[in-house]
Amino acid sequence: MEMEQFYYDNKIVKKFIYATILFGVVGMLVGLTLAVMYLFPNITDGISWLSYGRLRPLHTNAVIFAFVGNAFFAGMYYSLQRLLKARMFSDFLSNLHFWGWQLIIVAAAITLPLGYTSSKEYAELEWPIDIAIALIWVVMGINMIGTMLRRRERHLYVAIWFYLATFVTVAVLHIFNNIEIPVSALKSYSVYAGVQDALVQWWYGHNAVAFFLTTPFLGLMYYFIPKVANRPIYSYRLSIIHFWSLIFIYIWAGPHHLLYSALPNWAQNLGVAFSVMLIAPSWGGMINGLLTLRGAWDKVREEPVLKFFVVAITGYGMATFEGPMLSLKNVNAIAHYTDWIIAHVHVGALAWNGFMSFGIIYWLIPRMTKSTLFSKKLANFHFWIGTLGIILYALPMYVAGFQQASMWKQFNPDGTLTYGNFLETVTAIMPLYWMRAIGGTLYLIGMLTLVYNIIMTVRAGDTIEDELAQAPALQRISSSRLSGEKFHSWLERKPIQLTILATIAILIGGIIQIVPTIMVKSNIPTISSVKPYTPLELEGRDLYIREGCVGCHSQSVRPFRSEVERYGPQSKAGEFVYDHPFLWGSKRTGPDLLRVGGKYNDNWHFNHFWNPQSTSSGSIMPGYKWLFDNEAMDISLTQKKMQAMITLGVPYSEADVANAQKTLRAQAMAIEKSLENDPDYVKSYEASKKKAAETGEKFVPMNEREIVALIAYIQRLGTDIKVKGTTK
Repeated sequence: MEMEQFYYDNKIVKKFIYATILFGVVGMLVGLTLAVMYLFPNITDGISWLSYGRLRPLHTNAVIFAFVGNAFFAGMYYSLQRLLKARMFSDFLSNLHFWGWQLIIVAAAITLPLGYTSSKEYAELEWPIDIAIALIWVVMGINMIGTMLRRRERHLYVAIWFYLATFVTVAVLHIFNNIEIPVSALKSYSVYAGVQDALVQWWYGHNAVAFFLTTPFLGLMYYFIPKVANRPIYSYRLSIIHFWSLIFIYIWAGPHHLLYSALPNWAQNLGVAFSVMLIAPSWGGMINGLLTLRGAWDKVREEPVLKFFVVAITGYGMATFEGPMLSLKNVNAIAHYTDWIIAHVHVGALAWNGFMSFGIIYWLIPRMTKSTLFSKKLANFHFWIGTLGIILYALPMYVAGFQQASMWKQFNPDGTLTYGNFLETVTAIMPLYWMRAIGGTLYLIGMLTLVYNIIMTVRAGDTIEDELAQAPALQRISSSRLSGEKFHSWLERKPIQLTILATIAILIGGIIQIVPTIMVKSNIPTISSVKPYTPLELEGRDLYIREGCVGCHSQSVRPFRSEVERYGPQSKAGEFVYDHPFLWGSKRTGPDLLRVGGKYNDNWHFNHFWNPQSTSSGSIMPGYKWLFDNEAMDISLTQKKMQAMITLGVPYSEADVANAQKTLRAQAMAIEKSLENDPDYVKSYEASKKKAAETGEKFVPMNEREIVALIAYIQRLGTDIKVKGTTK
């Protein structure tokens, strides 16, 4: 056969690797900063864009989409070209994908600290950036499938199946979870409310982990482990079972994030059943990866890249055993809302995604620079200090999780809570937060070691250029199955049909869970006493979202004796029908707030937001002093927000919208009046008023400041339901 010459595009791989390293350092630095904030909560006191609530989503987005995302793209662009024996379909699309993705990351890095967020976990970015993500993702998909159609290798290797499933599923998840009604250029409301929003969000949230952090890296595993070990994959048949069972089952598991919530029981139980089943394909993939190293374990001792891969796959196995275990209701009752979940997430992220990425970088750069790694000793140092960092991060968080759960649930013989003050739990686990910060520091030191090692390797090697290759052109054969050809063998040479079948497999679970929850009204029984938020409360709720309060406080009471005693009656689906978006949260660094309204007076909240330690000794909540600034709250969009809510089915009348400003001012002035019950407040307020008069500075009345709106929202929580109990 006549051989065709072509060039593999190494320059696009280089760009994505460099972006991976850059954003890896940034994401981990932000993460370490957050760990330190648990120890010194007011370290950025008064700086709104460096507050914990705004930096937390920046950390998760930077690590997931910037570090891990770029690592996947680098590995995918390198492996796809070689598996298909073809250059990428379009250099323009490759570069558009790269620069578009980096601009999206920069947009996230700007908007999230400024408080522009939808509050949905792993999907916090506002609607214009969501559209950009969808467009750039489609660009990647076109380039990927276009390359497959121009390939010189008939068979589509298993890694490519995982790349295709990743492309299709992330697109579906992203689009359906981010359907929003825009209010302004950087403000929108989810079209789903309450229980339905929670289900769609965790259908997305769980499967973002599945199809952005798992399936693409399984594809990379299936390519790079055989390449580095110089061994064929252990079992081709197991890879087929692994792929189809994983993508079909994974999509059903999202409701296990909402156990004991107001989500209908049938949806919770479906999530549990499929989550337990998920261990089979997950461990099938782990076994296939580890057994590929049979006969090559002597290389693991000498080759740091294989060390990273072995720990990565082991971390994947641990996380995917723990996931199904955490979905069991009796285990979930202990772990949910605690630091156990933080440990679980970071075992997967630091070991599986982090170590796979490091191994791939250490293997690719020397090959593309036609040199050897600058220092294997430094790579081994990175491996060991990174492994120690993971252990010192995860183990304290597991212990903290058990300690939190046991203290929250413990009762005295007389039936009262042993630890009635939530802060007793926080104080007890502070030493474990110190250990977590030390573990994170060690992991970051490993990352910085990689930076130095790669810089020195690149300097010593050749400039990274496109790589000359040759292969015979693909000969046309019948599109139907050949004599004796099995169905899957036929499917592996049909990228379009493979993509369609993968799409069907991932859609089934989502449709069966989501459509009935949205369409069947009996799933969400309404409560007549639940009314829409007032204009001031609506503005306050948006401030709650802006400041990231949902990252530390839940708004969902589970049907446990300990929670009912501490917070009040369990959550009911009808309470959340006007909540766009839902704010149930997934972590309790502070107490649940679902029924906090009216439990404390306005002055308590006023002082608490200014200096949490003044009202709650031992609190690790930072102050929110910018809410008190001598600036008028922006209420220019209040009526537009209410109109958007009307579009979403919230029963505001035209009169409500027309009188919004008047209603808002009346409620704000009532709160200001109640604040005057505190003589210290009156003294301080009059002093600041006098100072403004002396300096000629414009003085904004307290009823026009943001803190009043946030107090209004907090005081509304839970008051539509007549409850008895106290929030502790």
